[in-house]
Amino acid sequence: MIIAFAMVCGLLLDFLLGDPAWLTHPVVLIGKFIDKLEKALRKRFPATDKGERKAGTIEVILVLLAVAVITGGVCWAAWKIHPALGMAVQIIWCWQAVAVKDLRVESMRVYHALTPETDLPKARERVGWIVGRDTDVLDAEGVTKAAVETIAENFSDGVAAPLFYMAIGGAPLAMVYKAVNTMDSMLGYKNEKYLWFGRTAAKLDDAAGYLPARLAAMFFIAGSWLSGFSAKGAWRIWKRDRRNHASPNAAQTESACAGALGIRLAGPATYFGEVYEKPYIGDPDRPVEAEDIPRTNRIMYAASILALLVFAGVRLGIAALLI
Repeated sequence: MIIAFAMVCGLLLDFLLGDPAWLTHPVVLIGKFIDKLEKALRKRFPATDKGERKAGTIEVILVLLAVAVITGGVCWAAWKIHPALGMAVQIIWCWQAVAVKDLRVESMRVYHALTPETDLPKARERVGWIVGRDTDVLDAEGVTKAAVETIAENFSDGVAAPLFYMAIGGAPLAMVYKAVNTMDSMLGYKNEKYLWFGRTAAKLDDAAGYLPARLAAMFFIAGSWLSGFSAKGAWRIWKRDRRNHASPNAAQTESACAGALGIRLAGPATYFGEVYEKPYIGDPDRPVEAEDIPRTNRIMYAASILALLVFAGVRLGIAALLI
């Protein structure tokens, strides 16, 4: 009951407030710890493939232990001081573990740079805040696709997966997942610097997100129906294109989104000046347009509510059986 209540309150707070600047986000602190630990470990291990792989594995273990012990310890201590304080900590961290409103706000900044008249330099700048690819080469359609793909993919990492882990272990386990995701975003690059050091972090993120990503796709398909879009198309493209990505998880929600809207996403993209030939996702039934950004947000909100109802409901059901 406690965790399910914290999940509901946390998502509602995110809907209302997003990520306010006045409240320090745990991911910021986790990111600083990851960075400092990386520098310390690189000094202690040789710059060989084996040495970097070992250092990166130790980094993952230490970060996860630190986050689990600190968040679990704070929740336990807060509850011992007073149940109301314990509940408040759970709610705040459940709120900070999800990112629905921020996804909408940042993507809609891109939308407003594209409409009613296209300001391409501003649109490129704003989409650059939320994607990792080179944006200076994108046209208006490319900017729109990047924003839509980000909403769909981050629904899995930033909403469905944290709710999934909340339902299992409350706010502490959700924060452990956020640490896994943060390590992947900081260390999981396939470049010379991180190919070996970040390999464990990248593999762990794939494993941690495997089941949540597939559940997220189901929520996205159902959310497309609730939002008035094509659930049939979402299901068809998901079945066909859900593996069209180097990551085992990224194309799950992207394919459902492409099918729901009847557009084609993904394809070649430029990173650090180098073009990567990625497969397409979806069919070009119609051109991609700026309105696809708010459309994707509507699906994302519907899918978020469905995910909350399912995960919190399962948590309540299991608790009732154990009473």
